[in-house]
Amino acid sequence: MTSPKESRPLIIALLVLLLVCSFFLAVMVGSLGPIGPGDPFRLSFSDALDALKGDSSLQWVFWDVRIPRVLMAALVGAALACAGTAMQAIFRNSMADPFVIGVSSGAALGAASAGLIGATAVLGASASPIFAFATALTAVFVVYMLGSVKGKVYVDSLLLSGVAVAAFLGALVSFLIYFARQQYHQLLFWLLGSLALASWDKTIILVLPVVAGALIVFLYGRDLDALLLGEETAHNLGASPETLKKVILAVAALVTAAAVAFSGVIGFVGLIVPHITRLIVGSNHRVLVPAATLTGAIFLIWADTLARSIVAPTELPVGIITALCGGPFFLYLLRRNAAGRGSA
Repeated sequence: MTSPKESRPLIIALLVLLLVCSFFLAVMVGSLGPIGPGDPFRLSFSDALDALKGDSSLQWVFWDVRIPRVLMAALVGAALACAGTAMQAIFRNSMADPFVIGVSSGAALGAASAGLIGATAVLGASASPIFAFATALTAVFVVYMLGSVKGKVYVDSLLLSGVAVAAFLGALVSFLIYFARQQYHQLLFWLLGSLALASWDKTIILVLPVVAGALIVFLYGRDLDALLLGEETAHNLGASPETLKKVILAVAALVTAAAVAFSGVIGFVGLIVPHITRLIVGSNHRVLVPAATLTGAIFLIWADTLARSIVAPTELPVGIITALCGGPFFLYLLRRNAAGRGSA
């Protein structure tokens, strides 16, 4: 019988294989493809493979539109799941997610203000991602300053600070939306999360922070395991809880801000994916981090595939799909935690 330690590499290998298969199938799904509604006409698999090899006039559909979009979905899903795994370890709470420290509200404020102050006229389409990234990091810095005293991070204060800052920034976003008028629809689509504007340039930019962030969180896996036992125990085991919290918070914030800047606010991925993965592979972060990262990529690939095909030829914001999946699961977590307290 296979032991848990022996099965972990097999699980990671299966997830890699599932990611590759998901990528290939998602590229084939669309209004113009062998899988989908077939509007304006359906391609055969052989025609689609010819286009992928560059032997067709329709190669732009795959190489300029669909492949970068599926890659972007994988990167964003991986980023949010990895950051969510790190945040749940830092807060020692399975209901924490990457947005708990104000990243989403800060990014939303930047994206909302970019168009209203005329930044798009100067920077073009890159204005919203730049502003979203900058304001997301600014919001995280404010939350960090409010949640720390003399360089020591208090996770409870950090959580409350994140809630307060998010509420304040949310009010500012609502104020800007009120004046957005004709830009409201575009802004709303961003607030609900969308990968419609994915491109090779954005995908290449996102690769570095996602890969580097996942690697850093993985390397701190043993320290995160120790932190789950309590800060005093972690210190006795050789970890430095304060340094660990600062590094992981910074990495999670950077990775999440980069993802949100290009995709908008896609909720629940960083909440449900780490929790489900933990139920399968356990709490060892040397296994949990790569498994959750791969699962997040797979999950968002299929969520975006569903978002762009369920009402074809138009599409839904992918955040609606993730919310429909994550909302009931979040309620399940709340109910399960409440039941656990009742039986204690």
